[in-house]
Amino acid sequence: MADKSGTNQRKGYGFSIDRGGTFTDICLFRPDGSTRVYKLLSVDPSNYKDAPTEGIRRLLEEETGQKIDKSGPIPTDTISWIRMGTTVATNALLERQGERMALVVTRGFGDLLFIGNQSRPRIFDLNIKVPEMLYEEVIEVKERVLVHDKSCAMGNIGVYKKGINDAEIIVEQEIDETELIASFQGLKKRGIDSIAVVLLHSFIYPNHELQVAQIARKAGISNISLSHQLMPMIKAVPRGFTVSADAYLTPKILDYIKGFESGFKNIDKVSLNFMQSDGGLCNVRNFCGSKAILSGPAGGVVGVAMTAYDQEKKQPIIGFDMGGTSTDVCRYAGHLEQVMETTTAGVTIQAPQLDINTVAAGGGSRLYFRNGLFTVGPESAGAHPGPVCYKKNGHLTITDANVVLGRVLPDFFPAIFGPKADEILDKDAAYRQMEDLTKQINEFIKAHPDAEQKEYKVEEVALGFVAVANEEMCRPIRALTQSRGYDTAIHALASFGGAGGQHACSIARILGINTVFIHKYSSVLSAFGIALADVVCDIQEPAHKVLTDELFPFLKDRFNHLSDKAENQLIEQGFPPERITCEHILHMRYERTDSSIIVHAQFDPQKPASLTNFIESFREIYKKEYGFNLHNRNIIVDDVRIRGVGKSVIHVSEHLEDAEEPEQPPVTTERLVFFDEGKLATNIYQLHNLKAGHTIRGPALIIDNNSTVVVEPLCKAMITKEGNIRLEVGTKKENDFSTHMDPIRLAIFSNRFMSIAEQMGKALQRTSISTNIKERLDFSCALFGPDGGLIANAPHIPVHLGGMQYAVTFQIEHIGLDKIKNGDVFLSNHPKAGGSHLPDFTVITPVFIKNSKHPVFFVANRGHHADIGGLVPGSMPPHSTKLIQEGAAFISFKLVDQGNFQEEELIRHLKAPGEVEGCSGSRNITDNISDLKAQIAANNKGIFLVCDLIEEYSLEVVQAYMQHIRTTAEDAVKAMLKEVGTKIKEETGSSRMEAVDCMDDGTDIKLKIDIDVEQENATFDFTGTGPEVFSSINAPRAITMSAIIYCLRCLVNKDIPLNSGCLEPIKIHVPHGTILSPSDDAAVVGGNVLTSQRLCDVIFKAFGAVAASQGCMNNVTFGDESMGYYETIAGGSGAGNGWNGRDAIHTHMTNTRITDPEIFESRYPVILREFRVRPGSGGKGKWKGGNGVIRSMQFRRALSLSLLTERRAIAPYGLAGGWSGKRGQNLLHRKDKTMSLGAKITLQVEPGDTLEVKTPGAGGWGIPE
Repeated sequence: MADKSGTNQRKGYGFSIDRGGTFTDICLFRPDGSTRVYKLLSVDPSNYKDAPTEGIRRLLEEETGQKIDKSGPIPTDTISWIRMGTTVATNALLERQGERMALVVTRGFGDLLFIGNQSRPRIFDLNIKVPEMLYEEVIEVKERVLVHDKSCAMGNIGVYKKGINDAEIIVEQEIDETELIASFQGLKKRGIDSIAVVLLHSFIYPNHELQVAQIARKAGISNISLSHQLMPMIKAVPRGFTVSADAYLTPKILDYIKGFESGFKNIDKVSLNFMQSDGGLCNVRNFCGSKAILSGPAGGVVGVAMTAYDQEKKQPIIGFDMGGTSTDVCRYAGHLEQVMETTTAGVTIQAPQLDINTVAAGGGSRLYFRNGLFTVGPESAGAHPGPVCYKKNGHLTITDANVVLGRVLPDFFPAIFGPKADEILDKDAAYRQMEDLTKQINEFIKAHPDAEQKEYKVEEVALGFVAVANEEMCRPIRALTQSRGYDTAIHALASFGGAGGQHACSIARILGINTVFIHKYSSVLSAFGIALADVVCDIQEPAHKVLTDELFPFLKDRFNHLSDKAENQLIEQGFPPERITCEHILHMRYERTDSSIIVHAQFDPQKPASLTNFIESFREIYKKEYGFNLHNRNIIVDDVRIRGVGKSVIHVSEHLEDAEEPEQPPVTTERLVFFDEGKLATNIYQLHNLKAGHTIRGPALIIDNNSTVVVEPLCKAMITKEGNIRLEVGTKKENDFSTHMDPIRLAIFSNRFMSIAEQMGKALQRTSISTNIKERLDFSCALFGPDGGLIANAPHIPVHLGGMQYAVTFQIEHIGLDKIKNGDVFLSNHPKAGGSHLPDFTVITPVFIKNSKHPVFFVANRGHHADIGGLVPGSMPPHSTKLIQEGAAFISFKLVDQGNFQEEELIRHLKAPGEVEGCSGSRNITDNISDLKAQIAANNKGIFLVCDLIEEYSLEVVQAYMQHIRTTAEDAVKAMLKEVGTKIKEETGSSRMEAVDCMDDGTDIKLKIDIDVEQENATFDFTGTGPEVFSSINAPRAITMSAIIYCLRCLVNKDIPLNSGCLEPIKIHVPHGTILSPSDDAAVVGGNVLTSQRLCDVIFKAFGAVAASQGCMNNVTFGDESMGYYETIAGGSGAGNGWNGRDAIHTHMTNTRITDPEIFESRYPVILREFRVRPGSGGKGKWKGGNGVIRSMQFRRALSLSLLTERRAIAPYGLAGGWSGKRGQNLLHRKDKTMSLGAKITLQVEPGDTLEVKTPGAGGWGIPE
């Protein structure tokens, strides 16, 4: 088809379409520049086959006055262009309704995508659920490409070759064509005609993927997606997910396009483009699955950029798109902000995509009252049955709340509801269900003496749910702004989507925003934005080179080459050269970091000095994002990229008449609407009656055909010349909240406290430089009360959860509140000070406010440092017998003394382990210091947010709700204990539960739990646990606390705040001198990563909750004086009563990620030979235990290797008759022999040695059938 994207060869109508999940929105553009909008159901099989086609047909009929046969193709002689965004790909992905396809991958990596990064999505779910894979079969190809390593001492291992941009690689094994073609022929016979190909290092050496494609075509495979063609970037796992999505979705998209085109005559005469996830249009022939995931939402972002951003004022914009099931937010400050990785429906897509944050809160989000909290979502009522007011036996939702409040008026909505789609919204039904819920809430309040004793009205409950939903929707906005160093208040809010106008004033008030823009087509802004978008051709190549002046000729050459390609593609689509621009982009990072930054620079390729533009831009962006720059560190160019843009020439020329009396807009009617102030007489205006300059003061409702805008009291709306709405949000009134517990405010504070911990975590991840914190996410952040008790902990690493509060309380008791000053920051990692093991550095900062003598809160975070000295590189010595051998220890070190960073004293402490025989000081002090500064910065972010909260509500109220949140958690645990205790007493006649398990060395961990059903409390007694051991598996007391609080949260199995309240009903007895309460100088490095897992198994065994999981973290450390690497490896998760355990996943006390195979081989002197599920390692049962993994790595030079593992002697047990899982095994393959290494060892490996770690499976549940 000859596309004419860049030209309008004839005058005619233009159609911009957003085909959504529920509705299809169409903007029609007339030849004179005027517009109209149209909306119809996306799926209505009794009336039409395809909504966009039918919408175009209806509009053409109305515009031309000519009848168009419904059964035949639509004439195109009056159509100039069609532009579309579609959810076809997104829906197919969410519903897993794509094409049958197979994954083709390097041998040894058949489970590459199944394992992914090995983390579990919800850390408190014992029944671990992950999205199913897209592929149906896997073909492993006998081929291997390696990164050339100049330090490699293995001898000749293959053929040296040059890849893209002179990348140095080794081809170790060429493809076996005979075997592969037979595999493809087998696929074809089984009806699979689509393949996704991802071979290791194909992004720099694509030859093997191209060869696979040739072989597949010979076998008759029709749809072939190659990873290097879609996204030539390092990281095999996200690239593999991307190519899988492409192979899975592209055939569906092609089928849709074919069907759409068949509905028109001479469609080749029409310019037909589709919206991509990056915010650019592409020719219909280039549209594919991996570029289509955000096709619809991307149009909204472009709409915001083109309609709300003022090029002169340059005020940044937050886009707020509230739909039925979710809310999307974005930010625009002069250019479309993009990311290179996002995850949708469990599938990571590696491609340029607009940075859109989503939260599961929308008009259809269901409302609950759970554990004393107002809860909104994440469940949605969907379109069917929908909200209660839809009259289809639906569920109570935010839409119902707005109907009850009078903010949504049924008589201004079309009669499309009810079983026959011919009735109006049912306000009475919504009111009745809200009334029932109100009674339940009032009964709860009466039963709780600490609650504010008031009786809620139905409207107050509805307003409370709206307030909670607003707070939920503010969280992703804060993530886009505050957590990246931007002040939310300097932005304007651009609200769109069907429900956005009902919440815009409240959202703006919460965030301190003064101005809200609402486009006249806000309910169809995605469709409108698609019309205004440019056609884009995005091309990139890998570089992986150090940025120096000498690199400029290379960059200039590659930019010129890629620009020529992009320009030629756009010229072929009809764009004249004068309407084509090319954006020059580099993906850059500091050496020894993993995350690249997208850097745009406008520069003249003829002037070499302008290369500094990239360096300056990179450093400016890095400092803005992370708070600092890394000095004396090389800058790496990962990728060279050109974004060719064919400029859109679509203009909209519509202006309203000026209002003769701006202060007296025509009122349609008046209604009573409920606000914070109560029921208020509220004017109702219809947008089509308003003229430019009309001013509307709140309270008011502005209604058009598709949406309602709520103008709250103290707010003012003005109609612009273009017919849009500009809202000025009045100053928020002073809060006079009581300190008594109010369920609505309780939910809001729960959100805010958790948001503080989450933003601290985002800040720490961004500002750290080590792989452990930045990539493996081995850290946790939390907020604590003035007593050191935990208030809120973001769901990071479970082993940190309960332990950190003991680190904070220790400092309070050790130093004394009177001696803690504003500007002090404390560092500790010692077991006696609440530490877990020495590599986990805890940084604690007190929070002071004006005139406070003592801290009013504390913020803290704990992060795993890659090396702190000790016996071995990585500071995880398997055979340490004393704490002093495990690295630098800090009991209470003042890291910052009233604002002054104590660097000199810190370095002295970090070097101190070198004075111990056989030990070294920290092997990378520079990284220690950088990460500690990042931890300080994360705490500072928390302090800012806490103080902001106190400023908003007062210290007295915030501290009161701190305690109320704890009480909520306490009540949830009490209810669980009562339920469990009652059940076991009925079954056994006793409320005692017991369990025992032993470590591989034979040391018992014994637990007796006595539940007092009447008092709703329990005693956890570890009497009988084995004594402290002469090895590293002793577990400090803080680990026992972390294990208990984690297990309790899992057993509650409800979304409750995790804080110190969980432990209030629990008495804990741990005899001193045991493995769970060792002496202060005992070695503990293994207790954190091994004994902690066994503790969880024992607790869950006592409760009979789940069979044993792998019971280990499988710690592997290797390195020398120049480098070090540390990882933990997944295993099986235990089966439960009603579910199978999950294979190859991290369980219980850890959730750290595994390094991508291509990063692993590129940065370290190793070859990853195999990483797959270990079949048959999970225990049999009615419900099967999860399988472990097999991970084999070959060393390319001599290194020190340390293993710290468990479950190599004692198998993970099953429950209720289920079989045990297989024990783990550590093997070393050396030349002509294989040796078992045991569970814990440090040894020197030689070039060519291969470590094979077989991680434990998990126990099964129930007698096997």
